[in-house]
Amino acid sequence: MSNSSKSTVLLTGGAGYIGSHTAKFLIDKNYQVIVIDNLSTGYKWAVPSEAKFYQLDLLDKTSLEKVFKDNTFESVIHFAAKTSVEESVRLPDIYLENNYHGSLNLIHFCEKYKIKNFVFSSTAAVYGNTNSEPISEDTKLAPISPYGESKVLTEKALLESNLKTIIFRYFNVAGAKTDGTLGQATENATHLIKIAAEVASGKRASMYVFGSDYLTPDGTCVRDYIHVEDIVSAHIAGLEYLLKNGKPRILNLGYGSGHSVREVINTMKKVSGHSIPTKEAPRRAGDCPSVVAEASAARQVLQWTPQYDNLEIICRTAYDWEVKTKNTKAKNV
Repeated sequence: MSNSSKSTVLLTGGAGYIGSHTAKFLIDKNYQVIVIDNLSTGYKWAVPSEAKFYQLDLLDKTSLEKVFKDNTFESVIHFAAKTSVEESVRLPDIYLENNYHGSLNLIHFCEKYKIKNFVFSSTAAVYGNTNSEPISEDTKLAPISPYGESKVLTEKALLESNLKTIIFRYFNVAGAKTDGTLGQATENATHLIKIAAEVASGKRASMYVFGSDYLTPDGTCVRDYIHVEDIVSAHIAGLEYLLKNGKPRILNLGYGSGHSVREVINTMKKVSGHSIPTKEAPRRAGDCPSVVAEASAARQVLQWTPQYDNLEIICRTAYDWEVKTKNTKAKNV
């Protein structure tokens, strides 16, 4: 199906960080977009005006089914989820209910209304602590957090459904649109690069380094950071792969290289020109020492080429967004 035919996509979590970037990208490529978001962490202003917007929760079956009854669409891209590893350790039942049971409702209505194409936003947290790197799609699933477990359960439900699915297990998404028009507006964010950018821009006074005794080169956690616009372009490539009758796949999204917490902080200092005061803190529950992707399959299967594989670009776009929004309070208007 060509873009000129204006294929319609239902986008859950489309007011959130990655979802809003995806909504904008889809509209720029002449797709029609329907956004569902409960605005628990997303913002109405982040949804493009061209998109049709429904404020609802996936746990609300009646309201969710009305979207399916009232609209015609061919595909779903499912972002909506709670995403904090640390919070999931404290609130496991909420993560199971929101992420898994909400997804089950969505899958059910997709099957009922014969929606076949389903792109799912999963996570590297499904792998847990591994003894080998980089982590391939064949790595055993062994999540160590309720967040990771909720995604494993949703993956299993999708694979057992009759939907044609792309499951993206992505690593650490960061950065903002390179044109400065969108970024991560999440309040009380737990993502390292956003926090470092907030400190560099003066939004926070300091930041914590959680654990400095890991078996990594400098003792701090190592992650594979991927720019949000590369995540988005991969999702569109996945959608178009399904629309061309591609087979269901599970694909990692990352760059295949890791950066430590200290390396990120030093890079943010470099791009911002500001100091970043840090405080040492104990390890956080649910954190793995090192998580780096083997992500060549996505490039091969989807003919996808990332554009922003550079930690300085990721940090600079994140910092520029924080500077731009320094004196604004995110509101749902």
